[in-house]
Amino acid sequence: MIKLFAALLVTLIAMSACSSDSPEEKPVSNGGAFVYQLQGYANGRLDEIAAAPFRMAVIDLARDASHAYFTASEIGAVKASGKKVLAYFEIGAIENFRPEYAAVKDSSLMLNEWPSWPGEFFVRYWEQQWWDIAVRPRLDRALEAGFDGVYLDTPLAYEEIELNRVPTLTREELGARMASLIVRISGYAKRVKSGFSIFPQNNPELQKYPGFVDAIDGIGMEELVFQATDQPCTADYCAENLQGARELRKAGKTVLAIDYANQPVNIANACRRYRDEGFEGYVTVRALDRISAPCPPNPR
Repeated sequence: MIKLFAALLVTLIAMSACSSDSPEEKPVSNGGAFVYQLQGYANGRLDEIAAAPFRMAVIDLARDASHAYFTASEIGAVKASGKKVLAYFEIGAIENFRPEYAAVKDSSLMLNEWPSWPGEFFVRYWEQQWWDIAVRPRLDRALEAGFDGVYLDTPLAYEEIELNRVPTLTREELGARMASLIVRISGYAKRVKSGFSIFPQNNPELQKYPGFVDAIDGIGMEELVFQATDQPCTADYCAENLQGARELRKAGKTVLAIDYANQPVNIANACRRYRDEGFEGYVTVRALDRISAPCPPNPR
């Protein structure tokens, strides 16, 4: 009887220690959440990504960011390492090295060049032609290759398009059209593959538009703590982005936070902030051409 009581007591203590957080507490983010690499794959392969200690990987559709697309067997090998794999591509702009560039350049889709990234041009992302030339083929390629989801860059196109090039549209309407594109992407992909994940990058304010929150599984957020590189993010938009990310996290969405820092003290600070916020975090270099060390796990 004494042994039985002792065993029961041990069990109850263990259950108490493992109990879930109260609703008021923020979720805990473990180390090794995700790796984000868009170029510089060793020997054009994903072996290092597969071997790295992360639960998720964000990679380009192609090893050369152009025609050399990753195959289903290559993506399968990364998934076999226990990782979820997201395919990166842009939905609001076109770079001049992408295979679709020639077709887009010769169309009416082209808008102004992005001053921060010479050789990259914003597009009329709401046009059916953009869907047909770039978005749907990229989605189909990601689905066929066995990716678990997509990581969609340049929703911020709606903020950066020069309004004199689209005189009949307001900034608000451009935002609504970007949200609608993401909703369309989600609906298309999830009809083909149930559970396919949709992660736009930045612009959490798009959640104000109908359907956006339900369409996404999470969001990637750059420079919440440090602007590239090692510069504390203190501008007004930094606080606005953080609040938007918090709202999406509260809505049950995963937040993938990416900061660009080299100094160990800044890396440690960013990782601590991720843990405090319940975000999945990764600190790396802006070139996104290497695998950086994961944030350490949350100390218990």
